[in-house]
Amino acid sequence: MKKVLIISYYWPPSGGAGVQRWLKFVKYLRDYNWEPVVFCPENPEYPETDNSLFSDVPAGVEILKIPIWEPYTLYKRFLGQKKEEKISAAFLSEKKKNRILENISVWIRGNLFIPDARKFWIRPASKYLLKYLENHPVDVIISTGPPHTTHLIAMSVVGKTGIPWLADFRDPWTNIDFYRDLKLSSRADKKHHRIELDVLQKASAVSVISNTMASDFNKICERTYHVITNGFDLDDTCDARAIVRDVKFSLAHIGTLVSARNPVTLWKALQNLLKTNSGLAADLEIKLVGKVDHTVITSLADYGLDGFVRKIDYMPHDRVVVCQQQSQILLLIINNTPNSAMILTGKFFEYMAARRPILCLGPENGDAAKILDETKAGLLAGFDDVKTMEKHILYYYNLFLRHSLEVQSEQIGKYSRKELTGELSKVLNEITAKTE
Repeated sequence: MKKVLIISYYWPPSGGAGVQRWLKFVKYLRDYNWEPVVFCPENPEYPETDNSLFSDVPAGVEILKIPIWEPYTLYKRFLGQKKEEKISAAFLSEKKKNRILENISVWIRGNLFIPDARKFWIRPASKYLLKYLENHPVDVIISTGPPHTTHLIAMSVVGKTGIPWLADFRDPWTNIDFYRDLKLSSRADKKHHRIELDVLQKASAVSVISNTMASDFNKICERTYHVITNGFDLDDTCDARAIVRDVKFSLAHIGTLVSARNPVTLWKALQNLLKTNSGLAADLEIKLVGKVDHTVITSLADYGLDGFVRKIDYMPHDRVVVCQQQSQILLLIINNTPNSAMILTGKFFEYMAARRPILCLGPENGDAAKILDETKAGLLAGFDDVKTMEKHILYYYNLFLRHSLEVQSEQIGKYSRKELTGELSKVLNEITAKTE
């Protein structure tokens, strides 16, 4: 087998979305004649932990770890948080914070820690990997970001070894939805753009998760971008006959609900329908699984929906997939931000595998809308289209009343994690063939 070194900040026991993509690739790479070696931090600051994910790590895979120093202890102390409190990603805040202190901390994060707060790992990680590679050669190096620190580690190592390098972007860099919230100075903004371009130019290959993301990166650096979407793992799904469906008409959102993902249009539509439909009022349940920003909770109360909410804290992935299959409707809420068209979360594809109807709030011309249309896995309403959202909810509710709320998704097999790993292996074979 050829050997590939994967540099990733997220690895079990990390929970959440960041770990899934490369955990699943590692699970299936051997099926395509690639032996993975994973390099990750020994003492990272993960938003959540999930020990159930260790079951996906193939036996005998080499895992390399060295310590990382991150400034989060100072950050917590500055904001008056307890040492054991977790740092949320993407500006999520479950409680209101001191705005002045929060703004100062954001400015420090954006302007002093470039590309991100893991920057202090670059030098020791590069030094460690160069020493490791002297006696353990690999055919390809992969870095996956964010955090984009991983790309700078790879770029440093590749600059001294000449090993082919695939830079994988699970999210954009300077076009990520919260980039403009970082309070960047002109100097910091230019530095982000400069090192982003450096990575895009120097990597042997670049992979992204959607067609629109590829088009967006092409405006920065013209080259070939390999679109390998996120996906689902059939091993994670349960036999549908063993699933007991929710008794209530449950609208379930699985994962983090940040303020940019607050589905006000959905709340308005539900408020309108509840005024005229007493049956819906008796049957409705809004099921929120995972962290929820305080602005979302406030909105639910403002629209008189707080009495219908069932809030469930973080759930291990093996239980999440069961919860998805138990739910009547799965809510896919896309961030209402300038980059919304390119957003394709891993959760979207897991929803497909759950074979439950998807109700999406997002851009009508985005990548998610195109895949929903292609697969017939659900319905979408535009960000401000309350009437269409009401129509979709009533359509699904009437099917629920007739005990026929099912979905027959089409052409979803190509989004299985195993099939997608096959696509990845083609890219790896291509870039190594150029050096042979």
